[in-house]
Amino acid sequence: MAFPDSFLEEIRNRVPLSGVVGRSVRLIKRGREFTGLCPFHNEKSPSFTVNDDKGFFHCFGCGAHGDVIGYVMRNGGLAFPEAVEQLAMEAGLEVPRVRPEDREKADQVATLGKAMEEATRWFQAQLQGNVGSEARAYIQKRGLKPETIERFRMGYAPQSRTALKEALLARGIPEPLLVESGLLIKPEDGGPSYDRFRHRVMFPIGDRRGRVIAFGGRALDPDAPAKYLNSPETPLFHKGRNLYNHAIAREAARESGTVVVVEGYMDVIALAQAGIDHAVAPLGTALTEEQIALLWRLSAEPILCFDGDNAGIRAAMRAADRALPLLEPGHSFRFAILPGGQDPDDLVRAQGRKGMDEVLAAALPMVDILWRKETEGRPLDTPERRAALEAALFGVAGQIRNPAVQGHYRDHFRSRLRTLFAPTRTWTPNRPGFGGGNRPPGPWTRPPEGDKGPMASNLERTEKALLAAVVIHPWLLEEHGEAFAGLAFPPGPLDSLKSRILEEASRHPGLDGEAFAAHLRQRGLGPALDLVTGEAGKILEPFARPDTEPDKVERGWWQAVQRYRLAELEQELAAAEAELASNTNPEAWQRFVALKAEVGSTRSLVSVSDTD
Repeated sequence: MAFPDSFLEEIRNRVPLSGVVGRSVRLIKRGREFTGLCPFHNEKSPSFTVNDDKGFFHCFGCGAHGDVIGYVMRNGGLAFPEAVEQLAMEAGLEVPRVRPEDREKADQVATLGKAMEEATRWFQAQLQGNVGSEARAYIQKRGLKPETIERFRMGYAPQSRTALKEALLARGIPEPLLVESGLLIKPEDGGPSYDRFRHRVMFPIGDRRGRVIAFGGRALDPDAPAKYLNSPETPLFHKGRNLYNHAIAREAARESGTVVVVEGYMDVIALAQAGIDHAVAPLGTALTEEQIALLWRLSAEPILCFDGDNAGIRAAMRAADRALPLLEPGHSFRFAILPGGQDPDDLVRAQGRKGMDEVLAAALPMVDILWRKETEGRPLDTPERRAALEAALFGVAGQIRNPAVQGHYRDHFRSRLRTLFAPTRTWTPNRPGFGGGNRPPGPWTRPPEGDKGPMASNLERTEKALLAAVVIHPWLLEEHGEAFAGLAFPPGPLDSLKSRILEEASRHPGLDGEAFAAHLRQRGLGPALDLVTGEAGKILEPFARPDTEPDKVERGWWQAVQRYRLAELEQELAAAEAELASNTNPEAWQRFVALKAEVGSTRSLVSVSDTD
């Protein structure tokens, strides 16, 4: 059974190879690739690699090689059509029925591609000819060099209504195909067709392989109804599923480690001329879910770069709203806001690459943009207004579909709200409900060593299980290292072990459980490890066992983290309640109310994770 090439390409773009392989192979991230034990032959040392950027797997041991379709065929023992149907269902695509007319359509798409290539060459020739003098003057005024113009295949569409039409008809391309490609417009009243693009600087738009699939045109007439005009939707071109400069940026992003998203063609081209090749632009629309997925295949944290004027700020906020529900562990966005209402083209012409690099280096994480969106200009002078801010922020976090990321956003907002609402006070020694000294103590206080009640024992058992799990399954730290570092263990041997685990894991990433434990023992941590992984530890939780499946390990470990945080908050709440009994000032009341709300929301999160 044959499938259209465009359909197969859409499957490859929508279904990450590492996600499919990761269901049957435990993959470890190494740079831009994943490695693991080959599922197709027995081996003890990993020689199997997965590269999402290039879309293929390869085993250096047995020579197995292929794309996501080939992997499903080989791993599942499926025929090609069965593998395609399985992946299409996963990608949310309807499998096309291949009929004779479908084959004709595929041939027509190929012919459309040839028409777009012919048009590109014709536009380039017009730019360099006599009719292109005004367009050349405009391009030179924008500071573009000849090699840049050639690299991006820029051209010119003359003022004539039928110049392109006549040229391509003379080259044997039929008129109906030129209409379907979007190069010509056919009036509904039955009149003769005419060129869509006239008196415009032309920007060819390529697909992920660099093949021309559409055009953008910048008007030279200041009175033109539309400053920029794009090709319409065609069998080749869907503006919400493509990015300008995708093919060039795809290669450059591997070297730079990131990708920059700007607003227009000229911004992309100006950055490329300044040496920043890893820039792309959406095609006249706000970022779509498909474009976000494309960006995350280029970089885990793309930088969205917006003009510093009000329109640019609004565009940044819209992009944040669109991306928010889609956030995943390790995948987010950063936001770079240009100074003084400038765009990237203005900035690099004025300050060169150095100025742009400084702006990109100062890019804010997405959580800061969302915080700014909800807090700037909002009065916070009454309890009701503060409660409204808290509700708004937790509502923002609640839009995130991934429970782990949502939980971290809630924690981050809670922490910042505490700082924002913290009363100014002088801390005195031995204040009821708090530790001694002239500063606030840690978030909670463990009962004295001699008082081993049920709560203290349960907390210590959870601490040991959390520590044991990251020693036995150190890959947990690759995704959840920040959450592990944020656990507020009381001072003592377990807290010291936690710090050493983080230190050694950062220095020696990629070790499996046995190798990591052996490494820690070589560093003199054997007695501390015996407290949590040896007989003395008596670890009973399934997620801390070496034979537990990775997805169950991760789920169980994360649930334990949430329960531990809940216990921590409940102790804080008890301390605040005790303080309130002896001190009924507004600050004590606000602290009690805020903690009570936080305990309630954390209980809800724990309930959700326990039912997953």
